[in-house]
Amino acid sequence: MICGIDEAGRGPLAGPVCAAAVILPDNFPLNLLNDSKKITHARREEARRVICTQALAWGVGWASHTEIDSINILQASLLAMKRAFEEMTKKAGFPLPADISVIVDGLYTPDISIPCTAMVKADGKVHEVMAASILAKTERDRYMDEMDKLYPQYGYAKHKGYPTKAHRELILKYGPSPIQRMSFTVRAS
Repeated sequence: MICGIDEAGRGPLAGPVCAAAVILPDNFPLNLLNDSKKITHARREEARRVICTQALAWGVGWASHTEIDSINILQASLLAMKRAFEEMTKKAGFPLPADISVIVDGLYTPDISIPCTAMVKADGKVHEVMAASILAKTERDRYMDEMDKLYPQYGYAKHKGYPTKAHRELILKYGPSPIQRMSFTVRAS
């Protein structure tokens, strides 16, 4: 059994970082999966629906923009991963087997109760990590769509808080939004 863990939202200037942990069954339709950055919004949403209904277990964890500013983006990402894993284990409804493999996309692993393996580009190699990548991305995108309703002048539904030229210009025009990562430098160009 493999548990995949990945995050979304390390690079934005605003909003939280989101992580997901996923365990897939043997009969999961793997053709739905890929690195979340390499598939369309519609395909991510379809994959999300199937992951949430067919995964053996899944969980989502967050670290807020204030936590990011307080402990840095790497530590906040690892904290979100830990929270996702803990949420997944609560929701699983079964004890995790002693021989489970936990694979985390990237160079670092969260502090969880089971040993993890960090693997660069695991979100393009390991199906469970692909699923976690998709779940984290879609959850964060939905959150930023909600923030767009609260703060429409910042255009969060369009750029999701990433440092696009338009987003940087809006920050300079309106000042920091209430979900701004103040530790991230903002430049117009």
